[in-house]
Amino acid sequence: MTERKFDLIVFDWDGTLVDSTGHIASSLQAACADLDLPVPSRQAAQHVIGLGLHDAMAYVLPDLEEKRYREVANRYRYHFLADDVTIETFPMVDDGIASLENDGFLLAVATGKSRVGLDRSLQDVSFGSRFIATRCGDEGRPKPHPDMLMYLMDATGVPADRTLMIGDTSHDLMLAANAGASSLAVSYGAHPAGSLLEHGPLACVDSFPEVMQWLDANG
Repeated sequence: MTERKFDLIVFDWDGTLVDSTGHIASSLQAACADLDLPVPSRQAAQHVIGLGLHDAMAYVLPDLEEKRYREVANRYRYHFLADDVTIETFPMVDDGIASLENDGFLLAVATGKSRVGLDRSLQDVSFGSRFIATRCGDEGRPKPHPDMLMYLMDATGVPADRTLMIGDTSHDLMLAANAGASSLAVSYGAHPAGSLLEHGPLACVDSFPEVMQWLDANG
């Protein structure tokens, strides 16, 4: 490994470490169908992954009264929890996270999931205890506001110029930019490579093994 450029690596969760974007999108579509609301396209449903509730609903259901947002969220949660046990990590994530910790990186998670949801997910994977800090969408300002990443940098004592955010959505990359940190995009999650590259990541890779290769050469 070349001389280290980063001390803190912050991962998004859904679509970056775990293969859940399809399940999230279909759960949102099912929630809308249950309530006789316009069902968003798969692309629109995936676009809002990682956003806070207000921003997500305003995007997929722009004509819906805000007082009904929670109703949609409750139906989404019902469908998501019905099959979330089928969600798996992407190939090589388990070994990769362990390797990064062994190499001395501080590891953290910044996710739009709720605290309850992330804690449940962390218990279901072998590497959940390797993250020194985590921050969820219901604990402060959601992505792409810098609050989430600022919290993690403060908690770990790592400045922005030594912090790398890795994520699969433009919201993750804007979060990094708004916090003054660098970002690495992954194209195997919710957003296509073209839209990710518009937000100036250091690179865009196509698999988690490529994340590890990039970090070995550039981290």
